[in-house]
Amino acid sequence: MGARSKPAEGAMTLAEIKEFAGFSASTQRYIRRSLDIGLERDDAMARWSRDVVEAASIRAQARMYERLHEIRAMVPDDSGLDQVEPFMAPLVTVSAFDLGQGRLTNFSAYRFLYERLVGAEVRPWLPAAFCSAAALPHLHPDLRRKLLQSISEAAATASGWSNRQPSFFPQWVEKVDARALPN
Repeated sequence: MGARSKPAEGAMTLAEIKEFAGFSASTQRYIRRSLDIGLERDDAMARWSRDVVEAASIRAQARMYERLHEIRAMVPDDSGLDQVEPFMAPLVTVSAFDLGQGRLTNFSAYRFLYERLVGAEVRPWLPAAFCSAAALPHLHPDLRRKLLQSISEAAATASGWSNRQPSFFPQWVEKVDARALPN
């Protein structure tokens, strides 16, 4: 039985890699940067800051992502309405920040990032958080339209979600000059 699960895990990881590869370069960069900040993997400022504007954005994102610990601890076990408000308010706020950066341009990229930042248990809540954050007035109307149109009917109306944790967490990769490699 264990041997059967390994190929399935590999296939799922490959599907995650393919999904990530389908995102634009700026979306991929933002996801890797966000994971470095949100999972406290590396010094995001040293790695990702190219100028003072980006440095300010990284500092703001790090402050916003301080709420991730709270969000992870409060993911509701079910759809009980008594648990929704204390969980959704910070999730929508952090989501609104990320969508406002203009790099997560569709629900797929948003879902990919948040499954990794929070965990698989957040999946049932992502369509509502995304739609709430995407509809906020701080976003330009054209961006709001694009974001809200990007969520598929299947994602918005799913009757169940996988509880399988993501296995691919994209990271920074140093570029290597192939000409400098030995033959």
